[in-house]
Amino acid sequence: MLDKMSSFSCFLRMSRPFPLTDQALEIVARRFAVLAEPMRLRLIQALFDGEKNVSSLVAATGGTQANVSRHLQTLTAGHVLARRKEGLQVFYQIADPTIPKLCDLVCGSLGESLIRQAGHLGPKRKT
Repeated sequence: MLDKMSSFSCFLRMSRPFPLTDQALEIVARRFAVLAEPMRLRLIQALFDGEKNVSSLVAATGGTQANVSRHLQTLTAGHVLARRKEGLQVFYQIADPTIPKLCDLVCGSLGESLIRQAGHLGPKRKT
């Protein structure tokens, strides 16, 4: 188990990436699969500024209660979100502190790529 966690943590640090074991690659693939859904990304984005209850997340994302609840369950099972119950309400927050960093990294990279592409799509110059 320590060997698996060690190779997984090497992947997370990325300062000196080491080859991952097949089991570690499965863990990484499952994490990305949990994140690879637009509604789940909307929910994560809605939680960037802190904990929210399910009703607030429904309003923030425009999803239905059933759909939002299903995605919250998947994100919680994937250890991306944490939940707590207070009376009849359930509150969610981001459990993994690397998630906002990952989103910033991916969005920043996409933004740079789009800027480069836009530069190639600019108006043609007369020669």
